[in-house]
Amino acid sequence: MPTINITPDKAIQEMMDFTQKLGKSFKNLLNAEEITTGVTLKEIIYQEDKMILYRFIPEVTPVKKPIPVLIVYALVNRPYMTDIQEDRSTVRGLLNEGLDVYLIDWGYPDGADQYLSMDDYINGYLDRCVDVIRKRHAMDKINLLGICQGGTFSLCYSSLHTDKIKNLVTMVTPVDFHTPDNLLSRWYQNIDVDLLVDTMGNIPGEMLNYTFLSLKPYRLMGQKYLDMVDVLDDPETAKNFLRMEKWIFDSPDQAGETFRQFTKDFYHGNKLIKGEVQLGEQTVSLNNITMPVLNIYALQDHLVPPSATRPLKDYVGSGDYEELAFKGGHVGIYVSGRAQQTIPKAIGDWLNKRSK
Repeated sequence: MPTINITPDKAIQEMMDFTQKLGKSFKNLLNAEEITTGVTLKEIIYQEDKMILYRFIPEVTPVKKPIPVLIVYALVNRPYMTDIQEDRSTVRGLLNEGLDVYLIDWGYPDGADQYLSMDDYINGYLDRCVDVIRKRHAMDKINLLGICQGGTFSLCYSSLHTDKIKNLVTMVTPVDFHTPDNLLSRWYQNIDVDLLVDTMGNIPGEMLNYTFLSLKPYRLMGQKYLDMVDVLDDPETAKNFLRMEKWIFDSPDQAGETFRQFTKDFYHGNKLIKGEVQLGEQTVSLNNITMPVLNIYALQDHLVPPSATRPLKDYVGSGDYEELAFKGGHVGIYVSGRAQQTIPKAIGDWLNKRSK
């Protein structure tokens, strides 16, 4: 075994250094101003119930691409992850590529939303947002960018409304929910969702958030807070850390009936790839997706492993299908330096070639 060479002088110095860093960290945390959510200027285009449709206003690069792109985020987290700070913003990257960018903010469901169904979200709110943008730009079709669960919603929508979507981009989107390495799916497959929803109504966001954290408990609930002493002695780094913490613990409740159907249809029944998802009186078939598709996934994603998203190519009916593998994780694909340099540009280039 290797010899551990720690002298008393060295141990004392390390303890002093740690204490000094800890003091600076506390000072920076105490002096931190209110942490804002979303940094890019935006305007409200349409609002219905708790849902808001935003359009981002370009600050430097004028809009070059004539066909707008609508970002559809997941219900379970807040969409400002795509625009979390000036130098870590997927939205700003897309704007810099000359795209006209819209985003749906689903809001915070409460007791009045308990009986909202997936049909309400997809054929209701999402469809009306698409129609608002189509009318605003006098276009028959727009581009859709779906992220995580929002990507699954976008697949369902594009299958049922092929006449309204020009190009489809999916990011870290689950498609096959029964792959062996999908730990989150294994957990979902063993819950009695009827008992859960019938008992609780809406599903608390805090409960789901701690479920996600428990998938990597040491890294996400232990090591992160031990490591923070090495970075929080810098005021700007402290603010960045707090932004991420605010997003992680800013989890909306989930409308009970939508949570019930999503769990049963996708995690329990794996119905998306079977062509058995029912939305109202319509059946979702991925084979109906004949528009161009760009599928982006993260190689180190612990929530949506690559094995869960890559099967999309086997089920869509598109003759123009491409994949982009990102070397990083589920969150890093939005905020890492590597992502900022590659992902928005890749999306912009891909859409530009198909948005004449």
